[in-house]
Amino acid sequence: MSQHTEAEIKMAKLLVEALNLEDMEAEEITPDEQLFGDGLGLDSIDALEISLAISQEYGVQMKAEDEATREAFATLRSLTEFVENNK
Repeated sequence: MSQHTEAEIKMAKLLVEALNLEDMEAEEITPDEQLFGDGLGLDSIDALEISLAISQEYGVQMKAEDEATREAFATLRSLTEFVENNK
């Protein structure tokens, strides 16, 4: 199990809040777990909610048609790295 960085914990808290994951704690989202499909099971609507929350919190715009954005949504770690590199 990978350790969370401070930035990953903050991002996980943002996900829990933005998606109203009331039955989940931020620390339960492991850094390398897939966000979509067999991982957390998120969908495209969740991706829109997350993008909006990231835009509001960090001022980072995520474009659906951008390959880097699709890659960023793979895991908590990749999403955190994308935001940290683009703010």
